[in-house]
Amino acid sequence: MIKAVMFDFSGTLFKVVSTAEWLAAHAAAAGLVLPAREEAELVARLEEFGALPGGVPPRSIPSEVQQAWDTRDLTPELHRAAYTALTRAAEPPAALDVDALYESHWAPANWRPYPDAVPVLRELRRRGVPVAVVSNVGWDLRPIFRAHGLDELVDVYVLSCEVGAQKPDPAIFETACERLGLAPADVLMVGDDLTCDGGATALGCGFHPVEYLPVDQRPDALTRLLATLPG
Repeated sequence: MIKAVMFDFSGTLFKVVSTAEWLAAHAAAAGLVLPAREEAELVARLEEFGALPGGVPPRSIPSEVQQAWDTRDLTPELHRAAYTALTRAAEPPAALDVDALYESHWAPANWRPYPDAVPVLRELRRRGVPVAVVSNVGWDLRPIFRAHGLDELVDVYVLSCEVGAQKPDPAIFETACERLGLAPADVLMVGDDLTCDGGATALGCGFHPVEYLPVDQRPDALTRLLATLPG
């Protein structure tokens, strides 16, 4: 019987804004004015290289960035190095501060919870089912949860950059189960990545997949998992 649930972060509980929104918000805050055509072209190049963490996956990764990309979620330094390198590969204008653009993606306003994230976590709390957030991430995502009112509904955070292991390595799921005080067979993993999140099954955890979709196109995927849990 499932006694606790682990959730992925990006694409499962939250979704980052579009690359266009990310760039526009940063430009406005920095007082950087880009002509419409130049901005649109830059957005296309940023998406080509997947420069927004949690956004469009890269279609092109320069060879010199590949190693940092493969290990990006193990430390904050690797994460910054990988994503700022991808932004520079997109050839932004000289006036754009690449590090400041990167750091702006941490802003809570740039992350939106899926419509059923809060109701589902509240229902799990009501049922006495502990919740862990298990994420491949290179920065502290707790402020996002606090800003959107979800932090009080999470019992355990297991972040790759803090534990030195990234999904699908069983070590990260094992750490989460240990912190929950439960055997893997008693814990369900919920996520949008069949490889990374589904890696929990190698440890003996259950797995409930959700689709990686924009927030307004996925209203109840998390709600549906409640039917599989003890009431």
